[in-house]
Amino acid sequence: MEKPNRENCPIMRATNVMGDQWSLLILREFFLEGPRRFQDLQDLLDVSPNTLSSRLKRLEGADILVRHQYSNNPPRWEYRLSEKGKALAPVMNALHDWGTAHMPDLA
Repeated sequence: MEKPNRENCPIMRATNVMGDQWSLLILREFFLEGPRRFQDLQDLLDVSPNTLSSRLKRLEGADILVRHQYSNNPPRWEYRLSEKGKALAPVMNALHDWGTAHMPDLA
C-alpha cells in the first residue's frame, strides 16, 4: 500500500499560514469588528508589536488580509479581510461552535 503524501496536505498548507493562536485571534477580530488598525489589534489582544507585525505580514502575504493606507504622515495602515479571508468564515464559526460546546467558560 502506498503511503499518502502528507508533505503537500491541504490542512498543513492552511495551518502554515493561520494555524497559530495569534493568527486565529487576529482573524477573530476581523470577523467580529471588520477592518482594524494595528494599534486597535495590539490593544485588544495585548500582543507584542513584533508578534502582531509578523502575523499581519504572514496573513497579508497569504492574501487573507489586505492593507489600505489611511495616513501618509506618518504612514499608517488599516487591514481588512480579502475575499480569500472572508472564505474562512465557516472555519472560524466551527472553531467558535466547538469551543462553546466542548471547552468550559473561563468566567
